[in-house]
Amino acid sequence: MKKLITLILLLSFTIKAQDVKIGRQIWSTKNLDVSKFRNGEAIPLAKTKAEWALAGKKMQPAWCYYENKTANGSSYGKLYNWYAVNDPRGLAPKGYHIATAAEWTRLTDYFGGEKIAGTKMKSTSGWEDNGNWEDNCNGTNTSGFTALPGGFRFPAGLNFGDGSFPAGLNFGDGSFENIGVQGFWWTSSDYGSDAFASYRNLEPSNGKVFSSLFEKPYGLSVRCIKD
Repeated sequence: MKKLITLILLLSFTIKAQDVKIGRQIWSTKNLDVSKFRNGEAIPLAKTKAEWALAGKKMQPAWCYYENKTANGSSYGKLYNWYAVNDPRGLAPKGYHIATAAEWTRLTDYFGGEKIAGTKMKSTSGWEDNGNWEDNCNGTNTSGFTALPGGFRFPAGLNFGDGSFPAGLNFGDGSFENIGVQGFWWTSSDYGSDAFASYRNLEPSNGKVFSSLFEKPYGLSVRCIKD
């Protein structure tokens, strides 16, 4: 009986092949790629700019593949707006949740802080030089986190107001940007803001992990952490 109990306990704490233990946390090593909430209900797919814009306007959950190409999902997972991240039906699989900003900070602190942690978090291949970087783009992935540059999707139909953005940038039109170059991940933290939520960003030029806020209708990657 004791051996049986011990075996059950060992199995209950087994780390899945797609997970990695980092300090006292257990992270998924892949970006989330689900099309249903935890309760089984479908997450709306927004392929067109009109569909993406409507989801943002109504503050409703939505997902898409980068450039609506299913093949991108095998490497980078899906892009979700923040309304999907925060939906009460549960975006993360059972036993997991979407990492908070504080949990991301604990992760980067474990690897020396946001100024250097990115090198240990990035995958050893897949990070491209887009012509503006001089450093080696790939990381060492000594963390096992295996961060990949899945890019992001702009909101659609948003009014950015004063025209201060440089000409040629596609703010507000639902376009896709920077796959292979940058990685962006939502956190589940919004700091009480109706418009903005916290994200983390990795770039090819250095080992930094950037933290800031995006409008909630942006489409970003998502990582899960074990409960």
